[in-house]
Amino acid sequence: MDKIDKLILLHLQRDASLSLQQLSELVHLSPTPCWRRVQKLEQDGYIRARVALLEPRKLNVGVTVFVAIRTTEHNDQWMQKLCDVVKDIPEIVEFYRMSGDTDYLMRVVVPNVEGYDNIYKRLVSRLDFAGISSSFAMEQIKYTTALPLDYV
Repeated sequence: MDKIDKLILLHLQRDASLSLQQLSELVHLSPTPCWRRVQKLEQDGYIRARVALLEPRKLNVGVTVFVAIRTTEHNDQWMQKLCDVVKDIPEIVEFYRMSGDTDYLMRVVVPNVEGYDNIYKRLVSRLDFAGISSSFAMEQIKYTTALPLDYV
């Protein structure tokens, strides 16, 4: 990974819809070598996907809820069942297994409190939990999908 590869990643993180011509101009390469580098970055797994970031409020899912889950079950079977439940709920957009007091953390996007209540009921109807704590985000202060490139 050299300086040009990092520049390519920087610009694609900001705008994956850049044309090859635009990208090659930004990184000071001709289009063919730039394209080869992009393909290599994809093949090597640095670029997982190119996506469009959508506006949650326009799609009526402007309420973000962070859900901390505690369980007394710490086995593969229970975790797989939880994973299967989570996969069936599109409003759960992030899901993590955690260390510390919280066993799992998820980020849920919904239109309102009632929308979250429906998700909550779906979760608790399919699994037993030691505790679920839900926190509604009041304001999004920082959000980015761009990863830092200084560690490569």
